[in-house]
Amino acid sequence: MDKRNLPIAFFDSGVGGISVLREALALMPRENYVYFGDSANAPYGTKTVEEIRALTLGHAERFYRQGIKALVIACNTATSAAIQALRSIYTDIPVIGIEPALKPAALMAEHPTVIVMATPLTVSAAKFHELLGHYSDKADVIPLGCPGLMEFVEMGCLDTPQVENYLKELLGPYLSRYSADAIVLGCTHYPFVKPLIRKIAGDQVRIFDGGAGTARELMRRLTQEDLLTDRSSQGTVAFYESVPGKIDLCRALLKV
Repeated sequence: MDKRNLPIAFFDSGVGGISVLREALALMPRENYVYFGDSANAPYGTKTVEEIRALTLGHAERFYRQGIKALVIACNTATSAAIQALRSIYTDIPVIGIEPALKPAALMAEHPTVIVMATPLTVSAAKFHELLGHYSDKADVIPLGCPGLMEFVEMGCLDTPQVENYLKELLGPYLSRYSADAIVLGCTHYPFVKPLIRKIAGDQVRIFDGGAGTARELMRRLTQEDLLTDRSSQGTVAFYESVPGKIDLCRALLKV
C-alpha cells in the first residue's frame, strides 16, 4: 500500500482530542483518520508520569502495528509524559504532540497577564515549567490546575449549570485577582466548554488553545515528508474507545 494513503492516528486520554481532530479535518479533509480515546483510564492528569507513559506507549504500538503514516498525541498530559520516548521509538513517521498555546497568548500584547488552565499533572510537569520559562519575561503567566473539568466533558456535560458553577468557582477568583488579558486552554477537553469560559471571562479576555497549531504542524510534516494523500475524495474517520459506549459521544463532539 502507498504509505500516503495510510490513516493518521489520533490518541487522547478520552474524548478531548476530538477538538484537535476537528482542526485537522478542516485543513486536510481528504485524509483518513483513526481516533482512539482511552476513557477507561481517564483522567490521565491524576496518574503518575510512569503510568501515563506506559499507557501511551502501549496504545501507540497498537496503532503502529495496524499501519499508520503519522501519530498525533492530542493530549497535553500524554505529550508531557511520553512524547520524547515516542519520537525515539517511531523514527519513520511524524509524531506530533500538543502543548498549551502559550506563545501566541504571551505575544498578544506588551507583557499581558495570561491564565493557563490545565490538568493538575500538566501544571506540575517539568515540560510545562520549561515552557513557562520561555515566556516569563514576556508575560505574567498564572497556572491554574482544573481538577474535574475534563471529567465533565467525558460525561458529555458541555453547557450545564453544574459546569458553569464549577467554572465560576474555579476561574472567577483568578479573573478578579489577576485582571487577565488571556486564557490558554491547556487541555484538549477544554475547548468544548469554551462558550462557558467566554461567558464567565467576558469578551475582553482572549482565549487560546493549541488545536489549530497542532493541525498546522501535522500538515507541515506530512507535506515535508511527501505523505499527504493523493485521494480526491473525502476521507474517513474511524473511532475506537476503551469505553465502547463513548463512541456516540465522539461522533457528536466532532460536529460541535
